[in-house]
Amino acid sequence: MTLSSCAMGVDLGRERRVDLNADLGEEITDDAGLLSVVTSANVACGFHAGNAAIMREVCAEAARLGVAVGAQVSYADRQNFGRVALEVAYDVLRDQVEEQVGTLSAIAGSEGTAVTYVKPHGALYHRTMDDPDQARAVLDGSGTLPVLGMPGSLWRQAVAAGRAVWHEGFPDRGYDESGRLVARGEPGALVTDEAAIVGNALALARRVESLCLHGDSPGAVAHARAVRVALEAAGWELRALA
Repeated sequence: MTLSSCAMGVDLGRERRVDLNADLGEEITDDAGLLSVVTSANVACGFHAGNAAIMREVCAEAARLGVAVGAQVSYADRQNFGRVALEVAYDVLRDQVEEQVGTLSAIAGSEGTAVTYVKPHGALYHRTMDDPDQARAVLDGSGTLPVLGMPGSLWRQAVAAGRAVWHEGFPDRGYDESGRLVARGEPGALVTDEAAIVGNALALARRVESLCLHGDSPGAVAHARAVRVALEAAGWELRALA
């Protein structure tokens, strides 16, 4: 389906300003290449990918370039790259999120920057849209950090708690009729054509506050550059939400 017909909400009617984020520190991405393009970096905190050395490297370069740093928290599941939903008790998940945010915050601080938002990764991202207990665990484990994501339980609870919530869209992913992402592995889940990704980014920029490009996709850096060039040519200012 086309983005114009999916349930993405209405034009925000705001300034032509948008954030461009990507998942970094996952050991399979060109971190340096993406950091030269994006305005926000969702940094893996070691539970699905990454380690302290990689976190430090990404945070140092993000600080040098003025890129915002966010904690990309996940299930403790490196084997499946955090892409399998797990049954985790509220207090266990809360503590895991707190550990991830705390680890990245300490590293970021030592490199002259700070963690300015939280974004769940993979299966946790989608689970917290519908599971109020896991959503609450993510919120309670991440202090008062703004939340980057899509509407759902995590979104509603964050708003109710007075937390800032930033809506993101995915130019390189397919959407279903409900406005959710097509599940990975299903037909149409991934968009790989650069022209299509750019077109999606231009359409989504009117409806969301941040655009996410997946760093593990083939041609990720080239696609990110093409998206940035097209957005700026269309009069959009790229700026981190934080």
